[in-house]
Amino acid sequence: MAPAGAMSVIPALIFPGLALGTSGPNLLLTFGAAMTVMVMVSFCLRPMAKRMAAVSGLYSYTAKGFGQRTAISTGWSAVFGYALVAMASLLVVGTYLAEMLINLGVHLVDPKIVSLPIVLTAAVAACFLMVRGIRVSAWFTVLVECTSIGLLTVLMIVYFAFHSPEVNLGPVFQWNGNLDLLSVGIVIAVSAFVGFESPTTLGGEAQKPFVSVPRAITWTAVLAGVLYLLAATAQDLALRNAPASVTASPTPLSDLFSQASPAFAAVLDLGIAASWFACSIASMNALVRILFCMGREGVMPRLLGRAHPRFGTPSMAIMVTMPIVAFVPLAVILSGASPEQGLANLFMLGAYGYLGSYLLASASLPFFLRRIGEGTYVNWALAAVTCLALGAVLWTAAGVSIRTSNMQAFIYGGVLLASAVYASFLHYRRPQTLAGVGIYDETQEVDLFQGRPTQ
Repeated sequence: MAPAGAMSVIPALIFPGLALGTSGPNLLLTFGAAMTVMVMVSFCLRPMAKRMAAVSGLYSYTAKGFGQRTAISTGWSAVFGYALVAMASLLVVGTYLAEMLINLGVHLVDPKIVSLPIVLTAAVAACFLMVRGIRVSAWFTVLVECTSIGLLTVLMIVYFAFHSPEVNLGPVFQWNGNLDLLSVGIVIAVSAFVGFESPTTLGGEAQKPFVSVPRAITWTAVLAGVLYLLAATAQDLALRNAPASVTASPTPLSDLFSQASPAFAAVLDLGIAASWFACSIASMNALVRILFCMGREGVMPRLLGRAHPRFGTPSMAIMVTMPIVAFVPLAVILSGASPEQGLANLFMLGAYGYLGSYLLASASLPFFLRRIGEGTYVNWALAAVTCLALGAVLWTAAGVSIRTSNMQAFIYGGVLLASAVYASFLHYRRPQTLAGVGIYDETQEVDLFQGRPTQ
């Protein structure tokens, strides 16, 4: 996850016209609803994570619950979501580092020209860290995120210390009652939580996975949600009093700080860019492990299932997918599209992929447990309520997308249709390959007991 970056960027994407008084979803309500749904999803994933240490997370859980054909759609949906968020993350890195140079007084004829080499450099650096090993990239991510959150917190405290007379909490709790805008806002807000489930893809590499993975997916969603609620409230207050030039900017929070101190704004830009760089690494780490598992099982090219001979990382999957992921933000920059519009589209489209994979994985919970004789009415009820919530958000957002002639719902629908067609092809033409889906991730004795396994 990129909590520091998400706290700084996503609230402004949800309601860019906040300070202009235009109608839009209430930020606090939007993030509160997104947090509630994500915590429910974590409760659905937790029992399966306690019983299965999987390299591919939701993909393998669904295979054990709903079967192999549905697992293909879950895997494709998750890969789609991870890839879109990684693309958006690299675009944020390029946008905010270029803005940092401007705040430092560097004259840029065209910031987009500077963003191109920044995105390429970030992609190469991410490749190096991921190939080097999950321990290296994970510690780097944690260090960057903690530093970025600290910087953002200090800057916001300083800002409100000087603007306390202007603070009015009343509008923060107001909502215009528009459910369509709220649903679209929730879909974008879900992007802030994307990655809380990624520990499930590290079950084969984590220490004590049946303890650490369930704990990580539950508390990550809760703690990140608290941070987002505080950040949404702070940005709501700050942006309502900001001039129109700030709210219309692709980097509104940075522009807000630059009015008081360009140096503070440059520090903020660096923290946001670093946070989203860490997010790109985290998203890619999860993505390539799903592809690695699919490659090992033969449902994707077996080249993707090759590991690095020295570091043991899914290096071929990394080297194949990173150029594709880096190409999209470069294309957005070269096309002349505004960064904020590109980010909104990428996050929205990626959120469809995540929500789809969450829906299928959550629905598989009672079937997963029933197969091992542990099904309960509580699990059936939890899965049903979670799926209804996810389905309602997806359905409403897709309806709004179609009515506004936006192609995002159709693009994701095409991905789901293609995955179903491919799964059917495997079912009829390569049934032995399809039967192998999910068996790569099996519990080993060493996963359950410390020390060497007994003979």
